[in-house]
Amino acid sequence: MIKKEEAGFHNGYKLWVLTLTNSKGMEVKLTNYSGAIMSIKAPDKSGNFSDVVLGYDDMDGYISGTSSHGALVGRFANRIGGGKFTLNGVEYPLYKNDGPNTLHGGSVGYNKRVWELLAAESDENSGEDHVVFGYTSPDGEENFPGTVAITVDYCLNEKNQLSLTYDAESDEDTILNLTNHVYFNLSGEGKVLDTEMEIFADKYTPVDDGLIPTGEIADVKGTMFDFTYLRPIKALSPEGYDHNFILRPAKKDEELAKAAYAVEKTSGRTLTCYTDMPAMQLYTGNGLDGKEIGKGGVPLTKHTGFCLETQFCPDSPNKPQFPSCVLKKGEVYHHVTVYEFGVEGEE
Repeated sequence: MIKKEEAGFHNGYKLWVLTLTNSKGMEVKLTNYSGAIMSIKAPDKSGNFSDVVLGYDDMDGYISGTSSHGALVGRFANRIGGGKFTLNGVEYPLYKNDGPNTLHGGSVGYNKRVWELLAAESDENSGEDHVVFGYTSPDGEENFPGTVAITVDYCLNEKNQLSLTYDAESDEDTILNLTNHVYFNLSGEGKVLDTEMEIFADKYTPVDDGLIPTGEIADVKGTMFDFTYLRPIKALSPEGYDHNFILRPAKKDEELAKAAYAVEKTSGRTLTCYTDMPAMQLYTGNGLDGKEIGKGGVPLTKHTGFCLETQFCPDSPNKPQFPSCVLKKGEVYHHVTVYEFGVEGEE
């Protein structure tokens, strides 16, 4: 079931809030401003539902906010070192909004755009709710080449899975790296560093002081990045994470690889992330400084949410040894990420 509500205008574009609900009572709230996931209500081990993502109480919060809560980010999610890249022999300087680097698309990324609501449909046979947002990013926007037509299909199903399917085409060769920047808190409140997590990656990309990858692809074994077994996020790094992991490929006959599994012991809530992207950034809200006010009037402070940003590697346009983020003219960009919610111990 989908509930569709008008939510005013921004820069002359109509805003919508859409609420998806499955038969188990799980609820997902979306808006076409930034394509944001505004809330996800999931059950705990006692069957009680709580909102398990950070955000704001009203649309003004999403418009004025600076932390990309629940938003689609691009044209290039994560960082590009030195605020520039070269493609087909042409150097493209970019807006530097993260010290000397470019972060999440530059000055006005996709997280600050109004997306077009293309579809909002419920399939009674499958029990799936689909909401599709679209955005056409013009050639030269933030100085990226090529006009890129993008759609993102959000689907809530009866398995308590929220899937995001990204598709795009460009009329010129370009770079493209799309993800969603939703912050999870499986207890619904407080800090997240006690949440236990496993990341299905044997490699990570070491970074310099500006969080730009050095180019090395290193083993996680024996480092603070070893999430190859379930452990609290803070176990080896009480200061949290903002780092990229190279995911293991999908198993034979599986379209998506398991990227991460998290469990919050008090509530019993679990979150499993699946994707066909080669990498994932674990971010633990290190930059949340309490200046922004979140839901219920509570300040958004450090380590109150974690992000699982499925993606190409940071700075991949400048690192040819990383999986390529180049989208060639006429080719199709397609990837899928699934967030599956459950309760510890259930089959």
